[in-house]
Amino acid sequence: KFYNETLKRHIKFDELIEEIAKYINQKPQAKYKITVGSDSQGSNETQFVTAVAILRVGNGGRYFWSKTEKTFCPTLRDRIYKETMHSITFVQELKSKLKEKLGEEFFWDNKIKVHLDVGENGPTKEFIDGMVGMVKGFGFEAIIKPDSYSAFVLADRHT
Repeated sequence: KFYNETLKRHIKFDELIEEIAKYINQKPQAKYKITVGSDSQGSNETQFVTAVAILRVGNGGRYFWSKTEKTFCPTLRDRIYKETMHSITFVQELKSKLKEKLGEEFFWDNKIKVHLDVGENGPTKEFIDGMVGMVKGFGFEAIIKPDSYSAFVLADRHT
């Protein structure tokens, strides 16, 4: 289930697709960016939050977020890997469903990006190459800190 502050309720994945398509169809001539990022808090029992943001470039946007059940993640490497896989898996489903609603041409300019909770400063720097490579291997562009706001700002708000 996904939550959005504007809707003030939880929605299912299909409703999320409808909400994003409706937002885009309100102003189809505008430019859009879609970002997906995941975050978690450090402990053995870890809950992951994935956030998806739809930005109307120069004119605001909306975001939705979802939490997983708690799972065992004993190391930082495990958490970062699982965060990245949550984002990749979600972005694959999202893109597939949005193509059905908006058409293939909507994605010609690489609108969807995966935001990673790794950066040059801090303990995650050693994971950058591996996680960026994994995202690229699935055909998406990876963004790292300090530009990966969907992971370290939006998803982080709800961890």
